[in-house]
Amino acid sequence: MKRDIDSRLVAAHDLPDQQSTGYITLNSLRLSYTNPKGVPLVKIAIIDYGLGNLRSIKRGLEEVKAEAPITHKKEEITDADAIVLPGVGAFEEAAKNLRPISKTILDQIQGGKPLLGICLGLQLLFTVSTEGGPHKGLDVFKGKVIQLPPGVKVPHIGWNTLKIVKPDSPLFQGILDGAYVYFVHSYYGAVENSDLIVSKTYYGTEFPSAVSKNHVFATQFHPERSGETGLRMLKNFVEYIRS
Repeated sequence: MKRDIDSRLVAAHDLPDQQSTGYITLNSLRLSYTNPKGVPLVKIAIIDYGLGNLRSIKRGLEEVKAEAPITHKKEEITDADAIVLPGVGAFEEAAKNLRPISKTILDQIQGGKPLLGICLGLQLLFTVSTEGGPHKGLDVFKGKVIQLPPGVKVPHIGWNTLKIVKPDSPLFQGILDGAYVYFVHSYYGAVENSDLIVSKTYYGTEFPSAVSKNHVFATQFHPERSGETGLRMLKNFVEYIRS
């Protein structure tokens, strides 16, 4: 059984244009994104609450021609056109660190500001997490963050495929069903309303790998580590902000 599960993953060296880092880097891509002439860059605030590699998502957003300040300041979050909530680590610590600015984030969402949650950022948008808990999340997505099933190696690290449920999602424009993206996680968000699921991925169980609700999008995988597919998603997010 384990062999069947692992066969669904592809090692980094099996994919083209890889660097020794274990995932596709921006420098390995032959993409060129340009900003429309005379159109100012959109400003996307990357929330800094002390967890995660924020520089990688900053580079990814800058690659697709967005201004991407890393900040924990309420005024900078309010001033931005959109928000990215990233993160890698433990839910309890993340929720505690995020608490001083959680109301600001929720107010911005309520006011219609687009937000993209990534990995732990997705999980923080759920009602509650069972990781060392329960611990309360931001409750944007009704549901519970639960552990991947017994019998699989955790954390789930590496490339895996997307089963796209909603190809018309603004974030998934131009993304092919079966595209590979990069994961690093042991828990996932089990959303109550299945209509919010944008894509699914299999690893011991089929789990939501991307969800969305109105102008809030979230991915369990890392677009900034997912090569051309990930950059296309980040570009789609920028284009959605402009629309």
